[in-house]
Amino acid sequence: MCRIEKSTQLQVYISDAAKPRWEVPQSMLPRPTIDSKLPSPTETPLLAVTYTTKPFGFAVTRISTGDVLFNSTPPASGDLEPLFNPLVFKDQYIELSTQLPKSTTLFGLGESTRPDGLKLKKGKNYTLWTTDIAALFADIDLYGAWPFYIEVRDAGVSHGVLLLNSNGMEVSYGEEFLTYRVIGGVLDFYFFPGPSPLDVVDQYTQLVGRPAAQPYWAFGFHQCRWGYKNVTIVKTVVENFKKAGIPLDTMWNDIDYSDRYLDFTHDEERFPLKEWRAFVDELHANDQHYVILVDPGIGSAYNDYKTYSRGLEQDIFLKTENGEPYLGQVWPGPVVYPDFLNPNATLWWTNEVQLFHDQIPFDGMWIDMNEVSNFCTGTYCTWNGTILGGVTECYLQCTDTHTKYDDPPFKINHFGTLESLGHLTASMTAKHFDGTLEYDAHSLYGLAESIATKKALTTVRKKRPFLLSRSTFVASGAHTAHWTGDNKATYNDIAYSIVSVMNSGMAGIPMVGADICGFYDMASDDLCSRWIQTGAFHPFSRAHSSRDNAPKEFYLFKKVTASAKKALGLKYQLLPYYYTLNWEAHTKGYPMVRPLFMAFPTDPKTLDVSYQFLVGNHILVSPVFTENATSVEAYIPKGTWYNMFDFSQIVSKGEKFTLQAPWDVINVHVHEGAIIPMQESALTSAAVRKTPFTLLIPLPNSDSVSSSASGYLFLDDGEEIDMTLSAGQSTLVTFEALVDRRKNGTITSHVEHGEYAMKEGWIVDRVVILGLDSALSFFHVNQKANARVKVLQNDQKLELSGLRIPLGEDFQIDWTYE
Repeated sequence: MCRIEKSTQLQVYISDAAKPRWEVPQSMLPRPTIDSKLPSPTETPLLAVTYTTKPFGFAVTRISTGDVLFNSTPPASGDLEPLFNPLVFKDQYIELSTQLPKSTTLFGLGESTRPDGLKLKKGKNYTLWTTDIAALFADIDLYGAWPFYIEVRDAGVSHGVLLLNSNGMEVSYGEEFLTYRVIGGVLDFYFFPGPSPLDVVDQYTQLVGRPAAQPYWAFGFHQCRWGYKNVTIVKTVVENFKKAGIPLDTMWNDIDYSDRYLDFTHDEERFPLKEWRAFVDELHANDQHYVILVDPGIGSAYNDYKTYSRGLEQDIFLKTENGEPYLGQVWPGPVVYPDFLNPNATLWWTNEVQLFHDQIPFDGMWIDMNEVSNFCTGTYCTWNGTILGGVTECYLQCTDTHTKYDDPPFKINHFGTLESLGHLTASMTAKHFDGTLEYDAHSLYGLAESIATKKALTTVRKKRPFLLSRSTFVASGAHTAHWTGDNKATYNDIAYSIVSVMNSGMAGIPMVGADICGFYDMASDDLCSRWIQTGAFHPFSRAHSSRDNAPKEFYLFKKVTASAKKALGLKYQLLPYYYTLNWEAHTKGYPMVRPLFMAFPTDPKTLDVSYQFLVGNHILVSPVFTENATSVEAYIPKGTWYNMFDFSQIVSKGEKFTLQAPWDVINVHVHEGAIIPMQESALTSAAVRKTPFTLLIPLPNSDSVSSSASGYLFLDDGEEIDMTLSAGQSTLVTFEALVDRRKNGTITSHVEHGEYAMKEGWIVDRVVILGLDSALSFFHVNQKANARVKVLQNDQKLELSGLRIPLGEDFQIDWTYE
């Protein structure tokens, strides 16, 4: 079956006519059903489908050009033929290939740590299966399963392909073909015509869900460590950040706070409730926030553990084939796993969140180990009554019968060693409430828990939820933020993190970051300094490390302290820009941090750039990820770029530059034609929000008669559940600048629903224009002279300060050159 669901989305669906097969549930990813009647498209379709029957194959074509974007028809002859099989459709094995042009470039296809860089590499297989394995291991299945890719062809014309299937799969990228080998379900393809890379992500997130709006404070800096053994240590860390003058918005606790590693408990000796609650109340009084970790494994060994007993009463745990709760082992020892496909599990989960929040008013939740993780492997496990919490070696008695589900006829390269599918996770024969096998739903576990947790947090806090999930599927960005997992303290891991963050954004999960300074092993002063220079500019910026190494808090190291203050100082100035990108992601799906080719799609050189990234379309970060380096080779796309720290400029034709980068320098540049809204740096995002605005306007260094710039700013209270533009609740301001180099310039703003900005008392107090080489003779604000304004002009920079223009009202600034 094929159909055009809208002009920018085409579906090709292949299943078994004789019997129903597993599909991603509508409850997790709502979409038109196969038998639903769609409204007639109001716009002309951009894609078309043709097919053959002997052999079977289908082709998707771009109507405007006739380009074939996907073609599963086997070639009549040629080198591809031995590697390119006709469609194979069996109970536990589906194979389908598509032809590819030699010159094309692909991005995406799941989450893995990729030493080869951002673009996919020919000759490699990509395994999609959610797996608990440290991110420091390269080229194997990791926490996220995203069967989606973006293909970029000549002149940057792009399209996207999603195979909506949660079963395990192996995708092989050959010289002129791509082959899917899937171990169940259906072939449910969606095609997105672009034609720009950002258009593709827009179209894709219209289907899988727009990224969740994040609270304002989430873009500040977060501090965490597995090993904060008591509340006194946590309090001291917060105090030391303040003493060192390093911004800190959110303090986190790993499982250290819990009693016997049990969710929704606390250790009264190390985290006494009265003292712990006072600490969290103090954080809130200082406009800071608090996030706790919970794991899905619910301890089943303790008679006094009410979370477990209430779950048993409500019958919401995964089951064995015999109907008993499936038993695994993680940190508490023996555990059972909530079945988040069961609607009753969300009700139970929400109640547990409410009861714990009544004791400790946390601001967000971190859901970890939700692939799901299991320290044992077996289709059925029993327990002898001995409790060994915190032990990672399996001590349950497990039988591994190697069922056709744990060891299917086709073995995907699980763990990089062809392990059984049930290796260190729940058995594939475990059943959900409706009879669904874990074999089919395994890669959806993290998504299902994210959906339940988002609902719980929204219900309990009645504010915009913040949650962080390790395991993800293609729809996860609509519910959760993500981090790249357990990395290592190496320079290579800095490079890996840059690729992983961009890859996540392209998959519709834009609120993402990496464990800064590395989770495992000790980081040197130099390494950690370079890492915060990079990680500060990721949307989600958090340091997190393991108890197995010494503490790595920034204030403990001289260079790291300096780098953190400098990098986070600029990040905090840019919080209005990041928050506007949050709005853009929520309404259009765009990644907040994105590869260069997304902003410069017609420049083919950007396709090879893996270790620089853009914040939005305008701010370029060129990190150092090589030990002892004092410079970095950076590709600078065409145009004029200004250093964000000293406003020095680079004029590029689209070429590489050697940028100086001593230990205390991070190269951050802004591109011509932007208007960047900024505020003043502070130690918390709440303090930043109380400061005046600056508009930074970089202009091209060229001989053109005129030049222009534009930008916009979205503001609300940062915590309202719905991030919408509405009267009294939010303000949207659009800025335009036009400069006639021979005579005059104008900056204008257009405001929608300015009453909210007026209520907050926000003002534009400073404008900095870069790239002017003529002396100012006079200027007007709203057609009036303003003697209070201070004018500073030098080195092609014009700065107007003391403007005090209400942000919530339209304004116009005019000036004339001598």
